[in-house]
Amino acid sequence: MSAGELLPEIEAVLREGLASKGRVLWLTGAGISAESGVPTFRGEGGFWRVDSREYRPEELATWRCFSSMPDAVWGWYLYRRGICRAAEPNAAHRALASLEATLGDRFCLVTQNVDGLHLRAGNTLERTYQIHGNLDFMRPVDGPGGPVLIPAEVGTKWAKNSWIDSRTRSLLTMPDGRATRPHILWFDESYDDNNYRVESAAALATKCSLLVVVGTTGNTNLPLHIGRVAAQRGVPILVINPEENPFSQMVSTGGVFHLPGTAGQWVPAVAERLDELAGDGDSGDGDSGDADSG
Repeated sequence: MSAGELLPEIEAVLREGLASKGRVLWLTGAGISAESGVPTFRGEGGFWRVDSREYRPEELATWRCFSSMPDAVWGWYLYRRGICRAAEPNAAHRALASLEATLGDRFCLVTQNVDGLHLRAGNTLERTYQIHGNLDFMRPVDGPGGPVLIPAEVGTKWAKNSWIDSRTRSLLTMPDGRATRPHILWFDESYDDNNYRVESAAALATKCSLLVVVGTTGNTNLPLHIGRVAAQRGVPILVINPEENPFSQMVSTGGVFHLPGTAGQWVPAVAERLDELAGDGDSGDGDSGDADSG
């Protein structure tokens, strides 16, 4: 089977997912952004020097570290944000944005990525559940409010190992003057629905009629929970990943189908076929209450 050529059983899965009137749920990880040139979190260049010490990403991405040296941690996140902003959405991102435009409320996207490429490609914030946050946003350190976009005046380029200065610090504040933090889920924090919509994202597994998993190793709890719930309901699961992962090994009544390869090889083909089937009338009314049926 060549890249982009869908086997009959995959075609049947897509038809089934649309015909049952549930939601088409996509779950994406780092693999979908790798083809845009976004490096992995722990990849080369991830270390950050503070004075004479180099910090690992796992150390910097914590509330504990931020509370002791916020200017250094903010600098690291602005540097990471600059790398992500230099990348452009690829064909897989654009295909999902196009599919959302066709399916409407029947489309939903849960992403572990914080690079913002899905939104920049055209997916809506309403239907995109960014369960680990987004580097383009900030929120108050204390009290209610946010997340809000980082002001454009901050810019999208930041030198490595540079702390924020007084001007940037003044920009990284809420309208009422409160200090902010990056809108990112840190290692020493827990998921919550208010900031990361995790309960809402988990609930999607009870409403979807098709789950497509793209470019993730399956090493985090919430995505695995979504996969397990969908599998227990007998929902067909389509896994797009170069190698097998925990999702491709799940067993469900509807079956699990693994398309070995990259997001760029398979996502446009799968999304385009769903778009065609929806245009043929297999999708139902994207704005109807049927979208909530399991």
